[in-house]
Amino acid sequence: MSTRALAFLKQKRIAHETVKYEHEEKGAEFAARAVGFPLDRTIKTLVVALDNKAYVLGLMPGDRQLSLKKIAAACGAKKAAMADRTTAERLTGYLLGGISPFGIRQQLPAVMDSGLQAHDSVMINGGRRGLMVKMAPGDIVDVLNARIAAIAQD
Repeated sequence: MSTRALAFLKQKRIAHETVKYEHEEKGAEFAARAVGFPLDRTIKTLVVALDNKAYVLGLMPGDRQLSLKKIAAACGAKKAAMADRTTAERLTGYLLGGISPFGIRQQLPAVMDSGLQAHDSVMINGGRRGLMVKMAPGDIVDVLNARIAAIAQD
């Protein structure tokens, strides 16, 4: 079983470990519990609309909420809003609950919350519901050319 995300990581020769689980509900909380991994090290990939008609991926620890004000500032925009489900699925080519930042349909810039850098390894979606990828946060930043910023709510 392969996904565009896994093919992307393989092509880029990024070290990772795939972890499958029984997908019963969407969300980082369920995924972390299902694979027995800490929620603060389980990344949720959020699609965010900026006021200049651009979109960006917000990579957030599962136990924190995104600050729209902070991600807008990190991207040089005045305002940000969560993209709706249809837009997020169209831009990424993945279903909600299975959105990965790797191998997405339309290349989007990514911003990773700075708190994730404190960990040796994190879990992030592998491009399908029920599939996570364990890898180093620095590799995610490198392969996505992601910006690092404090984008979680206080």
